[in-house]
Amino acid sequence: MRKAMKNQETQNMKQETVVLIVGAGPAGLATSACLNLNNIPNIVLEKEDCCAFLWKKRSYDRLKLHLAKEFCELPNMPFPPGAPTFVTKQGFIQYLDDYIGHYNLAPLYHREVESASFGRNWTVAAKNTRLDRTEEYVSAFLVVASGENGEGFVPQILGLDSISGDVMHSSDYRNGKKYENRDVLVVGSRSSGMEIAFDLWNWGAHASIVARSPVHILTKRMVQVEMVLLKCVPLNIVDNIVLMLSKLKYGSLSDYGIQRPDKGPFYLKMETGRSPVIDVGTINKIRSREIKIIPVHKKHRWNHVDFIDGSTKTFDSVVFATGYKSTVAKWLKVLDTYLSNSVNRYYFRGITDALYGL
Repeated sequence: MRKAMKNQETQNMKQETVVLIVGAGPAGLATSACLNLNNIPNIVLEKEDCCAFLWKKRSYDRLKLHLAKEFCELPNMPFPPGAPTFVTKQGFIQYLDDYIGHYNLAPLYHREVESASFGRNWTVAAKNTRLDRTEEYVSAFLVVASGENGEGFVPQILGLDSISGDVMHSSDYRNGKKYENRDVLVVGSRSSGMEIAFDLWNWGAHASIVARSPVHILTKRMVQVEMVLLKCVPLNIVDNIVLMLSKLKYGSLSDYGIQRPDKGPFYLKMETGRSPVIDVGTINKIRSREIKIIPVHKKHRWNHVDFIDGSTKTFDSVVFATGYKSTVAKWLKVLDTYLSNSVNRYYFRGITDALYGL
């Protein structure tokens, strides 16, 4: 009996399928649903304890989709009637949960992939962090749907560990309730940084933003117009139209510390992956000097921040809205070898581009 139980446990620790999907975010869920519709066996592995972990547990309260809902729907399931054009965080989470139920998806949670190798098939080792054991999965195809936002990126800054106040990545920020009347430095001037600064202002905090590089400032409607036009108009023409609209609305912001890039917003998105900033009201507060743009910082000394212009300011808290980095390279060790084949490189790029569009 004991031997039979051991054999059963070993069998459960090794599973075979046709397609193995790593990541239970929107792209992973959509891939699994499409495979289910075609009766293709698949398994979804997710290292966290829920699907769409970034949305559910790593995003600030006021977050909304920055793209109109028609560009964010998952395959074969539109948003429910009456959903706003720009869906709220809670609305999108409910939509994803409904999607899972509708397509009977069953991701395996608490599975952290440790390695993936390719021979005749893909062999993936994943640690079941809930049971503290390693499991093996064998599949003909591997879909990496863990996204570009595997973990928060915080740059190395001299003296960062000496700050006595709160220091966090934007993924740990929820709202500005506890920051009323406090001086908060937001490092990063892209959409998350701008919106967090605006949220802090709404809660009565004194927010300042470090603008590290030139950015395009657009409204959600401008992005919506561009997304529609891109279906039938060349990108350079669409970029020129949207830039004209941005200049008409915002004018020059150089006097406030915001520079505009030389190249168009969606050209840069395609070339670098960096999105334009979606303004939620922050620019008006920057113009009124209620939210300040300040020079790139040089180092931290306790509660003080030294800037490259020689000035020093004291802050109670620092929020790093400095983006994320992918963790795929930590476990997909065969990636460089696999992509060295031009056919495989094209195939892999096609898959990642398709998933990125989701």
